[in-house]
Amino acid sequence: MKFDEKVASVMAEIKRLYKADARPWVIGYSGGKDSTTVVQLVFNAINELPENERHKQIYVITSDTLVEIPIIKDYLESNLKKIQKAAEDLKLPIVVHKVKPEIDKTFWVNLIGKGYPSPRQKFRWCTDKLKIDPTNQFIRSKVEENGEVIMVLGVRLNESASRDQVLNSHRVEGKKLRTHSSLVNAYIYAPIEQFSTDDVWEYLLKYESPWGSDNTELLALYQDSAGECPLVIDRDTPSCGNSRFGCWVCTVVKEDKALKGFIENGERWLIPLLKFRNWIVEIRDDPKRRMNRSRNGRVFYLPDGRRSPGPFTLEARKEILRELLRTQKQIESLTGKQYQLILEKELIKIREIWLKDGDWEDSLPKIYREETGKLLIKDLIDQPIFTDQEMNVLSDLCKEEDVPFDLVMKLVLLETEYYGYKYRVGILDEINKILHEDWLHIQEQTSEESEPLKKQLPEMISLFDIAG
Repeated sequence: MKFDEKVASVMAEIKRLYKADARPWVIGYSGGKDSTTVVQLVFNAINELPENERHKQIYVITSDTLVEIPIIKDYLESNLKKIQKAAEDLKLPIVVHKVKPEIDKTFWVNLIGKGYPSPRQKFRWCTDKLKIDPTNQFIRSKVEENGEVIMVLGVRLNESASRDQVLNSHRVEGKKLRTHSSLVNAYIYAPIEQFSTDDVWEYLLKYESPWGSDNTELLALYQDSAGECPLVIDRDTPSCGNSRFGCWVCTVVKEDKALKGFIENGERWLIPLLKFRNWIVEIRDDPKRRMNRSRNGRVFYLPDGRRSPGPFTLEARKEILRELLRTQKQIESLTGKQYQLILEKELIKIREIWLKDGDWEDSLPKIYREETGKLLIKDLIDQPIFTDQEMNVLSDLCKEEDVPFDLVMKLVLLETEYYGYKYRVGILDEINKILHEDWLHIQEQTSEESEPLKKQLPEMISLFDIAG
């Protein structure tokens, strides 16, 4: 089959499936070659239909992780605006929608706020929080509204053996649609599954973009690069770290070829981003920067008997924030433009987490002011919970009584949360939870977990059990 005939066949198939039912379509768009090909094919096919046959909505959704490579982010933003305007001008039922992670699930809130270690292949916590959850939440909302939806994706056969296996395992015999692996009443349509990489590029360079973009710009982005970041809807989708369309801070892959590729092609202003990314990989396994327990106080052990490292310490998180703000300042200095690597609302959320984790100095506003020369927000009260003198007195008392400073800190902070309430429902449960944390009961000879504490804890726990 000649290539033009292949394109015509796919266009006819798109029209037929579109008209077959009332289920809305959701197209995953990353700005890369495969997803651009799919959006362009669907756009052109629907445009060829009479206006009265354009009967159902098509959503073009893109995932904004808030840590996209700046060049790609700008390119994507420009294209999304063009797609929406062209669709409106041509009266096409196409709506562009951007999905983002909830504020408590963003990369910086988890890394700097909660201290999650930099992601790695065996702990890709970022994939669910930044990509899968926001996308699936949008799809579920459309399922609730319409009963079922069809997801149109730029996946192709023969890209990888594992991807082929996943695609084939969900195929419905004799049908063009596949069932989704985890989303009920969501089906997958892959119009370019039989396209080769050469087919994709031939289509993009031969058929002009209907929304006025220049596909040769897209080709330029792919120089010295391999692959793209598809719409991630499940864990079977590969990491985007080696892609031009992944996150600039991706630490899942060993080497960030995307950033290196841009830098080698003349985008020298991205060097600070690459240095920062490499640095958070280097410090990931530094035991001095990691706690020896999880955030909920549980203790885990490695096969060799050593404690499994927990999240970054509060001091390490402060260090990471400083380095990120310095990186942002370097980028602004090199480009002469304002760049926001971390959002103000993320900083406010991080401050909230730090205060609960024992940052009695309320150091985030101070760090922000020192590194940027600006106030975080005008009405932010930059007032520590305790003065340095009060903290020193409390620290000395803890040492005298052989009580962990962290324990007292958690209990005092819990008290401040409930202070002023007439009915303090749940506070005893929270106290009990703190006193039962694993790390307080590990039989180790350390200054924090000495004999006096071991004698005091059962009494404290018993007291609150009775009070509850």
